[in-house]
Amino acid sequence: GLPVQADVSQAQAVAAMLAHVQGELGPVEILVNNAGMIRPQPIEAITEADWDELLDVNLKSAFLCTQAVLPAMRQRRWGRIVNVASLAAQVGGLVGPHYSAAKAGLLGLTHSYATLLAKEGITVNAVAPALIETDMVRANPNARPELVPVGRFGTAEEHAAVVVLLARCGYVTGQTYNVNGGMYFS
Repeated sequence: GLPVQADVSQAQAVAAMLAHVQGELGPVEILVNNAGMIRPQPIEAITEADWDELLDVNLKSAFLCTQAVLPAMRQRRWGRIVNVASLAAQVGGLVGPHYSAAKAGLLGLTHSYATLLAKEGITVNAVAPALIETDMVRANPNARPELVPVGRFGTAEEHAAVVVLLARCGYVTGQTYNVNGGMYFS
């Protein structure tokens, strides 16, 4: 039974996960690429291995999972893909250039897939959260509610509401929805 865990930065693990999910639930119609990790570091401390790991987990995973579900979505001519980016994709951030670059890459991936798949009934959008109250945010000493214009962290439910909206709406594609308490306007 579900749930299943997989290292979604590895193609073989994604294939095994997808086979398991399809065996339990059928074809994937809605994909939320939400794998992510941070590693706050001074710029001079970032190694090539740090760079590769953050890009693999935060960007390559979305590519691998999307590529894995696309054949069935294209065959059905229906699908929803939501990529979870970050405010760091738009303005940099406190984590480091490796994280910001990976999350910015998700926005480019979103735009490209949205352009290529729009006529096939598949929408691709991104959500760019900032300071959603999660274990990752609580563990970061640089993340403080007073940094947010609304004066508090966002909730997982608020973030999820936007993801659900995008999963329900077939007329929105190629967009980035900011869920950031007013930290960035677009």
